[in-house]
Amino acid sequence: MKFLKPASTLAPTKSTLTKPWKVAIIDDEEQVHAVTQLVLKNTQLDGQPLQFLNAYSAEDGLRLFQDHPDIALAFIDVVMESDDAGLQLIHNIRNDLQNHSTRIVLRTGQPGSAPEETIIRTYDINDYKSKTELTDTKLKTCVYSSIRSYRDILTIETSRRGMQKVIAASDSVLRSQTLHQFGNAILSHTVQLLNIKTAEMYLVSQHVDLFGDAELILLAATGDEVKLNNQWDTDILPPDVKQSIIEAIDKQQSCVTENVFIGYYHTNESTQSVLYTRFHESHNAQQDEILKLFAANITLIFQNLHNREHIQETQKELLLVLGDAIEQRSKETGSHVRRVALMCELMALKLGQTSEYAEILKYASPLHDIGKIGIPESILHKPGKLNDDEWEVMKTHAQIGYDLLQGSTRTIAKMGARIAVSHHEHWDGNGYPNGLKGNAIPLEGRIVAIIDVIDALGSERAYKKPWQENEIIQYVSERRGKQFDPAIVDAALELFEAFREIRRNLPDHTHH
Repeated sequence: MKFLKPASTLAPTKSTLTKPWKVAIIDDEEQVHAVTQLVLKNTQLDGQPLQFLNAYSAEDGLRLFQDHPDIALAFIDVVMESDDAGLQLIHNIRNDLQNHSTRIVLRTGQPGSAPEETIIRTYDINDYKSKTELTDTKLKTCVYSSIRSYRDILTIETSRRGMQKVIAASDSVLRSQTLHQFGNAILSHTVQLLNIKTAEMYLVSQHVDLFGDAELILLAATGDEVKLNNQWDTDILPPDVKQSIIEAIDKQQSCVTENVFIGYYHTNESTQSVLYTRFHESHNAQQDEILKLFAANITLIFQNLHNREHIQETQKELLLVLGDAIEQRSKETGSHVRRVALMCELMALKLGQTSEYAEILKYASPLHDIGKIGIPESILHKPGKLNDDEWEVMKTHAQIGYDLLQGSTRTIAKMGARIAVSHHEHWDGNGYPNGLKGNAIPLEGRIVAIIDVIDALGSERAYKKPWQENEIIQYVSERRGKQFDPAIVDAALELFEAFREIRRNLPDHTHH
């Protein structure tokens, strides 16, 4: 590779930086060690010198392998402390130490004493030579070919481990719920895979919307400089990095220097992305190639994830707006819907439900009264108490809400349908519309039932003043096991402090 400078006699530092190839000589004859080292002493491969490790018996040889699992090539004598000491050693290296990468050349002083073909077939060796054969050229040829094979085996081994890491990584990446989790999982795994010492990495995307507004989005960041705080946006980019990224977007081209790699990717008409990597040490062309590939692919995945997240956010916003609209039509203004959403989420978590369930409940709860769309305003806005007929009409909102939502296969709408129809059911079976009892009422319905009441009692309405907290606690406690699920009442009382905090943060906008 063009990055490897030729080793010159003037640069002794070069050889100390490059790791030498370890060559083991395991032979009971001193002479063999001396000759082998003499012939090979100036041999280099890929700019890396050889380092000799010597052992004079099979027993010492095994110890050598235990201490140096990264021996590239071993010359092993057949006959040492016993006639087959060398063969036994090879067996131990391959089977006990599970070392299959070191290249092994078996040497014998008495060719023919151990039949060549049988040995090559039986033992995992790479060459079988008589000592007389190993002249200058033959020895060097043998060393070059063996170490090259070892190098290639290492590359394959690293790729295989890399592949395992990719698979393990993709697992944590796929579990990521958000863009940022995903980005950081990907970045940290790339750093590991490439085995690069990065100081920092940023992946930034610029998206131009329909109206021509450009927005820089920080998709992922990792490294020494990145202290992840609550704020997650392009403000955490150091000014010089941000400048480089903006320049790359303007010029629409990548740029690689000694310690910085800036990859530019134009993924679609409206989106451009830049991967900025600063290295602790110099990087090579192969790492750059992988980074380029990586960034191009990740950017595409990000686009899709970002679009998906964008759509989900839009949906969630619309559900809240819809919930607000229903409340306003019922003249129940204020932040009731948003507070109920947050309280329901807390309650689900308190009851040991998964965070996914809690989140879906949060976004489905604003739909609990969607059926009121079908109730005439004369009933909705009647200032006094409803008469029996009007009350019967009012009660139909539960079934109307269910009918509106039940056709959907979407999780939030499905849960919304269940909440709409069940949030007026009572634990003792005296609720409406279906007179369900106990655990037959879906959990989400039981949660919304109590949260809706707690928040409504604490809010000002056209027909009532807000209740005091102790009055609400008393009201809910009295209905424990009658209207409400006892376990949820207990949980609600424990969460009262948190509910108060939500009301403080989201007060009603009183209309005079």
